[in-house]
Amino acid sequence: MGTKLPRKLEQKMECVGEQIKLARLRRNLSIAQVAERATCSPLTIARIEKGAPTVAMGIYLRVLYALQLDDDILLIAKEDKLGKSLQDLSLKNRERASKKE
Repeated sequence: MGTKLPRKLEQKMECVGEQIKLARLRRNLSIAQVAERATCSPLTIARIEKGAPTVAMGIYLRVLYALQLDDDILLIAKEDKLGKSLQDLSLKNRERASKKE
């Protein structure tokens, strides 16, 4: 499997990279400082900030931890709107519970 993503996902990866870069700049940290704290190379940090799809999820977590943003990972898929809608549809089709006598 190649590393090419659909354009929509590439744009989202670039957006995430830009958000991480802005978080780093707001903290006045250099790429080298974040790399040292995340125990990876400065090149990897630069690739994350550009939205490269080949960087492992674990490294993203270490970078978020280095920026004190690791709790943000818990926001992924938190609002499962489609799943909740599908679940609600299946609940509407169920019959009423029988009355207890």
